[in-house]
Amino acid sequence: MNKVIITCDSTCDMTNAQIEEYGIKIIPLYIRIQDNEYRDGIDITSDVMFEKIKECGQLPKTAAVSMQDYLDFWKPFKEEGYEIVHLTISSEMSVCFQNCRMAAEEMGGVYAVDSRNLSTGIGLLCITAANLAKEGKSAKEIYDILMEKREKLNVSFVLDTVDYLAKGGRCSAVTAFAAGLLRLRICIEVKDGKMDVCKKYRGKMSVVLTDYVRDRLNENVDADLDYIYITDSGVSDEIRQKVKETVLEMRPFSKVLFSTAGCTVSSHCGPGTLGILFFEK
Repeated sequence: MNKVIITCDSTCDMTNAQIEEYGIKIIPLYIRIQDNEYRDGIDITSDVMFEKIKECGQLPKTAAVSMQDYLDFWKPFKEEGYEIVHLTISSEMSVCFQNCRMAAEEMGGVYAVDSRNLSTGIGLLCITAANLAKEGKSAKEIYDILMEKREKLNVSFVLDTVDYLAKGGRCSAVTAFAAGLLRLRICIEVKDGKMDVCKKYRGKMSVVLTDYVRDRLNENVDADLDYIYITDSGVSDEIRQKVKETVLEMRPFSKVLFSTAGCTVSSHCGPGTLGILFFEK
């Protein structure tokens, strides 16, 4: 049987329980707030990060995993005889993949996967990879399948505020001003490895999210019904459950998974964001 381990950056936004269940090993990105640096998900959580942002009035900066970080992280697994499949956030959003690929070439026996995505879109690829490894697939076989599966991800989020995207340079000031003035909720989707505005909603977030789920799971969408993630950066349990109910009204997914966005993703989308993420067939 092939000895394969699945590793990933902290941008996958899986919960600790999910990471343990699927045997994923995580390496953190870095979050810098004023003069302090933190490891995403280890030294700081998104809740604490938002509190610090309120205190200092400045958005954090994110820093990629370095080539040396990757080499140090993988070394123990290589010494134990593992082949490694490592997934990163989209190369259009970070230099993580470039650093990962260089480190993989130097170490050998590492397959670097550019997810072309973010958050639990990557998490879904991790679950796929872990299941394939459990079936006894080789690292190369897993890599090849992930290259196909990444093109089938359907990933989107509705933002409660566009301030974070605007300040981070990912949304124009005009769009941000208009959204605030008209009380619009912006829906962002990932296409071709990049984030883009796909739709605008108006009204209370609790109402908007119902319309959003119905739009994303309409009859024209041929969803793979194995897994769906509901991922947010701080909403009430009531909203989460309402979204789950709407999801299951639209499609009978086998597993509905919840997670909270980590610091890297939350620093761009801001608090109160929620998205649904799944594969299409």
